[in-house]
Amino acid sequence: MTISVTINGTRKELDVEPDMPVLWVLRDELGLTGTKFGCGVAACGACTVHVNGVATRTCILPIEAVDGAEITTIEGLSPNGVDLSALQQAWIEHQVPQCGYCQSGMLMAVSSLLAENPNPSDAEIDASITNICRCGTYPRIRAAIRSLATA
Repeated sequence: MTISVTINGTRKELDVEPDMPVLWVLRDELGLTGTKFGCGVAACGACTVHVNGVATRTCILPIEAVDGAEITTIEGLSPNGVDLSALQQAWIEHQVPQCGYCQSGMLMAVSSLLAENPNPSDAEIDASITNICRCGTYPRIRAAIRSLATA
């Protein structure tokens, strides 16, 4: 079955099994390894990308469910694929990453939140960002978000 998707602005025609999870299509078929596998049950958020602008966990999402969709991965988060986005820069300035494993999914979830709500309250951040960070950098994550909201 051929699936058509636009990934980071480039149209792709994929000849893959329709039930293959989007995460594995990105990583194994397309070599976009920035999106991570964490739990395999869509609970941790490491596999988060944008599907039609919405933060979506992809480890259990079959590729056939996104036929015709626009997908943005962490590789496509920066405006030109080279320079860091303001969010990525805030992440560095606030020293958010420790081990870094959750960061691509966390950045994708936060960028989706900020696109919808550029000045979220702490309660809105807590409700929207349910990704798990094993290192516990949640105070730094909130500080990075707040710096962008007040900028």
